[in-house]
Amino acid sequence: MAHSIIFDTDPGVDDAQAIAIALRHPDIDLVGMTTTFGNVDVETATHNALLLGEVAGKPVPVAQGAAAPMVKPRHPAPAHIHGDNGLGNIDLPDVQGKADARSAAQFIVDTVNARPGEITLVAVGPLGNLAAALQIDPGITARVKGVVVMGGSIREGGNVTPVAEANIFNDAHAASRVLSADWPLTLVGLDVTHRCVLTPAHMARIEAGQGELGRLLAGSYAFYREFYRQALGIDGCCPHDSLALAWLVRPELFTTQRGHLSVVTDGLAEGQTLFAPAGRAFIQKRWSTSPEMDVCLGVDGDAVSDWIADTLA
Repeated sequence: MAHSIIFDTDPGVDDAQAIAIALRHPDIDLVGMTTTFGNVDVETATHNALLLGEVAGKPVPVAQGAAAPMVKPRHPAPAHIHGDNGLGNIDLPDVQGKADARSAAQFIVDTVNARPGEITLVAVGPLGNLAAALQIDPGITARVKGVVVMGGSIREGGNVTPVAEANIFNDAHAASRVLSADWPLTLVGLDVTHRCVLTPAHMARIEAGQGELGRLLAGSYAFYREFYRQALGIDGCCPHDSLALAWLVRPELFTTQRGHLSVVTDGLAEGQTLFAPAGRAFIQKRWSTSPEMDVCLGVDGDAVSDWIADTLA
């Protein structure tokens, strides 16, 4: 059974890998993409989303969304990780298509309401578009099939602060809104994405199997791999965003726990995701007042990395 998804994204090298999976995998029906600031500015994100669909020969609707956080000033895009153009500073072909006239949030609301119970929102960037969609129509929480968020960290520690993961930190107020909404949500964070490495051997298979798109993915991977060599001392990259799709298609590769999520929005712990396991009593109830969510805490990292390569080879 195909999963019909809207992919909310800030492409981004690992986003590009995930988009390629969404376009290729027989069990995924990519209904459209919505774009946000994060790895790049939102205009670049939109350009790259349009480009990846065209290069793959499967253009899908792309709607542009959040350009900055809901409340706080925007931090500069991490050009040292993804390159100035988001795809490792490789030369990119021209884009033919244009973005949908609607905002990302309106596109989400319209699509979910047109197909109640069918659409899964897969969000792999800062969460402003999902928060804005909730503002337009709070009732979508009952009409989405599910929500998968690549973001946060429960036990792993942070990657942009000692405690915060980048997507949550970049718009902590939006994340707080999205992770406490009453919809069926799974958090796929650093606890599992740091257990997976896409190796040069994996990428060689992908490059050989994807034609022009494979060359684009391999070119951007080379830049990203260099960052990971310096930052984590690994030869390869953590394919963060692809794990949101792996969870959707191969949930048996993950272990999850159910509980309540909250997000710190200010102070030294800004952007930290707090997890209160379901049924556990703490000194007060304030950590356990939001709806229960599923959080990925374990994964067969080698199997997921091989699944990515197998899908794209």
